[in-house]
Amino acid sequence: MATIDFAVGIGGENGQGIASTGDILARIFARRGLHLNAYNAYQSIIRGGHTFLTIRASDAPVRNMGDKIDVFIPLNQDAMDRHLRLLKVGACAIYDHEKIKPGQAAEGVKLCPMPIKELTKGNKLAANTAALGATLQLLGIESESLEAVVKRQFKKKGDTVVAENIAIARAGYDYAAHHFQAFPWKAPRGPKPLGVITGNQAIAMGGVAAGIKFYAAYPMSPSTGVLMWMAAHARQLGIMVRQVEDEIGVMNMVIGAAHTGCRAMCATSGGGFALMTEAIGMAGMIETPVVCVDVQRGGPATGIPTKTEQGDLWQVLGAGQGDYPRLVVAPSDQLDLFKTIPELFNLSDKYQCPGLVLSDLLISEGTSSIDPSDLDFHVKIDRGQLILPNSDGEDIRLGSGYNDHAYWRYRNTESGISPRAVPGVPGHIFVAATDEHDEDGTLISDEFTNPHKRQKMVEKRARKMQTAVNDIAPPKLVGPENAAVTLVGWGSTHGVIREAVEKLAGEEGIVANQLPIKWIVPFHAAEVSRILSRSQKVIIVENNHSGQFARYLRSETGFGAHGHIRKYDGEPFMPHHIVEAAKEQLAGQTRISVPVHEVLA
Repeated sequence: MATIDFAVGIGGENGQGIASTGDILARIFARRGLHLNAYNAYQSIIRGGHTFLTIRASDAPVRNMGDKIDVFIPLNQDAMDRHLRLLKVGACAIYDHEKIKPGQAAEGVKLCPMPIKELTKGNKLAANTAALGATLQLLGIESESLEAVVKRQFKKKGDTVVAENIAIARAGYDYAAHHFQAFPWKAPRGPKPLGVITGNQAIAMGGVAAGIKFYAAYPMSPSTGVLMWMAAHARQLGIMVRQVEDEIGVMNMVIGAAHTGCRAMCATSGGGFALMTEAIGMAGMIETPVVCVDVQRGGPATGIPTKTEQGDLWQVLGAGQGDYPRLVVAPSDQLDLFKTIPELFNLSDKYQCPGLVLSDLLISEGTSSIDPSDLDFHVKIDRGQLILPNSDGEDIRLGSGYNDHAYWRYRNTESGISPRAVPGVPGHIFVAATDEHDEDGTLISDEFTNPHKRQKMVEKRARKMQTAVNDIAPPKLVGPENAAVTLVGWGSTHGVIREAVEKLAGEEGIVANQLPIKWIVPFHAAEVSRILSRSQKVIIVENNHSGQFARYLRSETGFGAHGHIRKYDGEPFMPHHIVEAAKEQLAGQTRISVPVHEVLA
C-alpha cells in the first residue's frame, strides 16, 4: 500500500491562536495513528509578527516538516500574500473571503473561500475552528475526531464554550462538504494511536527517567519549555525546581546540588550558557557531575530568539578556561533527547565531569508523534564510584579505591576516576575548591605552585577521556556503502538529511548515504576517518555560517570535506535545499552552497 504524506500550513500573526490550532491538529493525527512532525516559525513578540506553522503527517515515519503544503490556512492577508505563490499543483487554500483576497495562485492550486463570519456566528476567535473543520473534510477525516479534541482543548472554559466550538467545527466541516472537492485520497489510519511530544518535554521527562532531584533555570527561549514542564510536575515527582535570578546562579545551584550527591540538571540557550561557563569549569575542577542542555538559537548576543541554528558548538567545546574533561552530545530528535539524558547522567556520574547537551529550537520546540511504549522510565541508573551514607550512618564502600585511614577525594588513579564521597559521610572529609589542588584537596598554591602536582592533576583528569569513548556507540553509515556522495550532519539535521538521501536516489537517480554524528566529545575519530576515507565525495550539512563541525572534524581527524551546505537564516533545512545543493556540488559548480528559505521578496 502506498504511503500517503500530507502537510497543513497555518499562517497569521502571533495572538491568532496558531499554536493551539496546530496542537488540535497534532492530537487528531496522532490519535489516528499517524506519524507527524510540526514546526512553528514565529516572531519574538507576544502579538503581531508573521507566524507560520507547518504540521506534516503520514502513515510512515516523518522526520522533518517537508517541502510542500497541501492545505494552506491563511488567517490574515499578510500570510496569504507570503505563501500562496509557493503552493504547488493539488494544494488548496482555505480562507475568509470577506477579509482576505487570494491574489494569483499557481495553476492547479484550489482556492476555497469560506463565509467565516456566518459560520462562526460572529465569533472572531473561532475562525480557526471553522477552518479546521473544513480541513478535516478535505482530508477525509471524520468530524467526530475534531469534536473529541475540541472538547478536550476547551473543557476548562466550560460547557458553553465547548458546545459553541463544536458547532462551529461542524459548520466548517459541512460547508466544505457541500462547496469544495475533497482530495482524491483520504488520510490513512495507523495501527494504533500515538502520543505527541515536544523536544523540551522530552528533555524534562528524560531527566525524570534519569532520577534527577533538582532542576534550576532562568527562562530563556527556546529552553523555557523544560522549566515549564518541570514546574508543573515537580510536586508529583519529588523534584525541587527553582527559577533563579540569572544563569550564573543557575549553574552554581546545580553544582551545589550535585555536590551533595543528588542528580541535578539545567537548560538554557546560547546567551545563558555563556554566563554559565566559568561555573562549568568549576564542575570540571572539583569533578562534580552536572548535566546542562543548550537549546541553540541564532546568535550572537540575543540574536534571533525564536529562530533555530547550530551555532554554539565551539562555545560548548570551549566552555570554561583551560583543559578539563567534559561530555558533549547532540541528539537527533525528540525521542533521542529523551533517551540521551539518562545515558549522559550515567556517563557524567561515572567520569565525574560535566555533561553538555546540544539541542536547538528545531527539535526542542518542534513537535513529533511518539509511541508511548518508547518512553522507558525504568532505565538503568549507574552512579559510578559514589560513596553515600547508608541507613545506619555508616558509609557504603564501592571497592578499594580509597584508604581506610585517609580519604583522598582526588586520588591519582590509573583511570583518572577517584571515589567520590558526598558531604556528611563519616571519615571522608575533603576540600573542594576551584583552585588547583593535590589528591586530598589541598590547594597547591597554599604551599607554592608545585609544577609536578599541577601536571599530575591535569593528567589525572584528562585520563578519564581515554576510556570514555568505549562507553558510547560509534556513528554508523546509513545507506549503501558505495555511494556517489556522503552527507555528514550532526544533531538535528539527521532527519532532513535522511529524506534528502532518499529523494536523491528516488527522484534524481543519485546514490547517496549519510553519516549522522551524535557524540561530539568523546569523538570516534578513528571510526569516522575510516568511513569517510572510503567515501567518493563528502559534503557536510550544518545550520551555521562558518562550518563549525567541519572545522572540528578536521581538527580531530585531519579530514577536509569536499563540500559544504550551510544555512544560517534562522530557519531549518528543508529536503529540497539539500537535494539541490548536492546536485549543484556533484556537477562541480561550487564547493559551498547556502540555501535560504523562500519568503516574500
